[in-house]
Amino acid sequence: MGRDLGLTARDMNDMGRLAQLAANPQGTTKEEIFLAVASLYRVQGSYLNPRERTMMQDILRRLARDVEMAIRISLAERLADDSTAPHDLVVLLADDTIEVARPLILRSPLLTEADILRMIGDCGTDHHEAVAQRPNIGGPVCDALVRLEAESVLTALLRNVTAQISNQAFETLVEKSRSIANLQDPLARRKDLPPELATRMCEWVSDALKTWIVHNFRVAPQQLDRALDEVGQQLRSEPAAPRAQPGESAQKLIDKLAVSGQLKAGFLLRVLHQGQIDLFDLAFAKLLDRPLDEVRRKFYEMGPKPVALACRAVGIDRCVFATVFNLSRQARKIRPVLSPVELAEVTAAFSNFTKLQALEQFQKL
Repeated sequence: MGRDLGLTARDMNDMGRLAQLAANPQGTTKEEIFLAVASLYRVQGSYLNPRERTMMQDILRRLARDVEMAIRISLAERLADDSTAPHDLVVLLADDTIEVARPLILRSPLLTEADILRMIGDCGTDHHEAVAQRPNIGGPVCDALVRLEAESVLTALLRNVTAQISNQAFETLVEKSRSIANLQDPLARRKDLPPELATRMCEWVSDALKTWIVHNFRVAPQQLDRALDEVGQQLRSEPAAPRAQPGESAQKLIDKLAVSGQLKAGFLLRVLHQGQIDLFDLAFAKLLDRPLDEVRRKFYEMGPKPVALACRAVGIDRCVFATVFNLSRQARKIRPVLSPVELAEVTAAFSNFTKLQALEQFQKL
């Protein structure tokens, strides 16, 4: 019956007839109707007017709930490599269960970056994993995936050698690898991992992985050990409790890291996790190029908005904001509470401003 229902619009003189048939099959199975409509859409989609396209999409969407998964999978497999298939039909099936969607997510050339980003926002972990495995995904898609917390998604992304992961995304992944051990090995084996981030990982990875990093990123073992020992000694030399005027050694360390280009967002997160609040404040002030007392006043006396703006300005990701806000507040014995209004302000700080704009907004406060 599916074949009889045809592949050309001329065989179906009335598009309304399809809608009636879908609602009342009259002896024709829903599977046959689904395949007939899908075949018609595939072949004649470019000739249909908007009303007809909308009608056919609605028919397919309603029928998909009752059509066997094997049939939907078969259709998805046929469309996955078809560059001439109707884009909205591909999107419709890519939003289906993961068994149906996977071949399209992995192979369809018709899925745009906008489609993929919408999918990351609307779909679940299974779809996210498939997106992470899609060949040649670009920076915006990688950045969106990195903001997720699912270990399986992050691991799949790191194992996708064609994924175009930005340095900022790598920095977030490296920081996450502190608490997610399964990210460490695939991270270290990425040829595009920035060497300075690989070196940073040596502080917490296993000896075997440290040896791998030293060998493959051409880091002199003695140089690495000296650098780690020096930073460790500097960190331990400063008391954990915040002081009005941090010690001279802390300021020297921050200045040294800034001159060498190593003072980055990852350092802020590291010292904050270690409870080194003086180093955290000094480093933030240096990165923002603002006086320490101004940064502290805005950070700890003016609510979460300045913290969000500062994080955005120095490149700390939205998904890490809660960690920064909570730990910095706890170090100052301030309750880390966010009202709904404040939470909206935080979200706006990350979504509405570029780094430069966020810095300008922070300075105006």
